[in-house]
Amino acid sequence: MKYSIYELATYIFDPIHYFWEKPKTQRSVAGLLILCYIGALAGIELARHGLLPDFLAIKTPDNHYHAIGIAFTMVLILEVISLIFILPCSFSKALGKQFEILCLILMRDSFKELVNFPEPIYFTGNFEPILKLLSDGMGAFIVFVLLGIYYKIQKPGLKLTPSRRFRYVSMKKLLALILLATFAILGIYDATAPLRGEHRFQFFSTFYTILIFSDILLVLISQRFLPSFQAVFRNSGFALATLLIRMSLAAPPYYNAILGVSSAAFAVLLTLAFNTFYRKEG
Repeated sequence: MKYSIYELATYIFDPIHYFWEKPKTQRSVAGLLILCYIGALAGIELARHGLLPDFLAIKTPDNHYHAIGIAFTMVLILEVISLIFILPCSFSKALGKQFEILCLILMRDSFKELVNFPEPIYFTGNFEPILKLLSDGMGAFIVFVLLGIYYKIQKPGLKLTPSRRFRYVSMKKLLALILLATFAILGIYDATAPLRGEHRFQFFSTFYTILIFSDILLVLISQRFLPSFQAVFRNSGFALATLLIRMSLAAPPYYNAILGVSSAAFAVLLTLAFNTFYRKEG
């Protein structure tokens, strides 16, 4: 039996999506996160007492605050996987998930400043880590508030015939499968870099760069099924918001929070303008 590319993408994507979203899978993943966090704390403590083998001790940090960064990084990995699975739903939902990830990245960066403090924690007289912590934390909070507004003003998607909707969603499922494979390959390559004697790269920044290209491809796909100027402009604007998020991840402290907040504000204003002037009710 021959399958079209639309059917094939659906038959492959849907079972993977169903497995990931199952409550049992989510509980297992949450349990794994807890074990990894406790394991990281225990490993750091063992390293501080010289109880780890040399090949592990040399790569283990000596500050317990590093375990918080590890925990947030694992949460971010799960959120990126969820983003990939949300991609076929709608452009707006996928962008919302990217802002959720941006919030967590800014929050993680805020907690990462703790490594500049001693244990037990006390004020050392150095204001720079505190200012960076406040900047990233407030940036995450403002993006969080703007994200709530963004979700609040969303309206039902543009109408398509059932056959056109199936093809449209199937094309996005195919793109999601490609992104999922790319994510796995990048993750394995980054995780094994120390074993090859190479430096690890900025994983999330690299993946967000790939998302920029995938968003442009989504704009082109949407133009095939939703060729109106208004829809193309809105989707292009959402792709621009992704670009601003990527620039936020690459920017130095303070500027990263400003760019992150600007990207969320731009998405909110664009959605308001589209809903007010261009969306046809009914």
